[in-house]
Amino acid sequence: MSTTTGKIDFHYQGATYQTWYKLVGNLHTMKPDVRPLVTLHGGPGVAHNYLSPHIDLVASYGIPVILYDQIGIGQSSHRRDAPKEFWTVELFIDELENLLNHLGISGDYDLLGQSWGGMLAANFVTARQPQGLKHLIIADSPADMKLWEEAAAGLVAQMPQDVRDAIKKHEEAGTTGNPEYQEATWKFYKKHLCRLETWPDDLNASFAAMTEDPTVYSTM
Repeated sequence: MSTTTGKIDFHYQGATYQTWYKLVGNLHTMKPDVRPLVTLHGGPGVAHNYLSPHIDLVASYGIPVILYDQIGIGQSSHRRDAPKEFWTVELFIDELENLLNHLGISGDYDLLGQSWGGMLAANFVTARQPQGLKHLIIADSPADMKLWEEAAAGLVAQMPQDVRDAIKKHEEAGTTGNPEYQEATWKFYKKHLCRLETWPDDLNASFAAMTEDPTVYSTM
């Protein structure tokens, strides 16, 4: 199975950043009725790794799969010093468009966005109306952030008192990097994000990347 990794220059607001990507499969030997699938990870700021199971589409159907780390996470450029105004939906839309153009697939591709990735995909489609997009898959993404926040707060309210207190304390204080907060959110994730006793390595890798640099996640 052919695998290519690389970094793409991404010019934004007078600076040059790099977007890391992985292409599994061959863009030049696809059957006429097959097109590549581009995946958009969640977070924002949760690295691409947990979407790796989609690579099975290559062996099963001959569909090339493209994964990438959005700017600020994983193997792409980081901006820990960027002001909060830097992190916008427009930034990530421009980065996605740059990726599509660099790989030469902007005229024919499918797009899958998970969680925040689905929100990004929806914004991309409405803002740019891409003619080459043939299929859009939005998975586990909120249509309304206010409703999502209310639902998430309801799930937190069902957690044990010590977990609720730690989450509330550190979110109000802006100290979400504190180990106590990390431990509390880990218990929440184990109940509501992935209930496997042992998490898959790819999922662990995604969250490890977010822990190493939570800039995007904590800002947006």
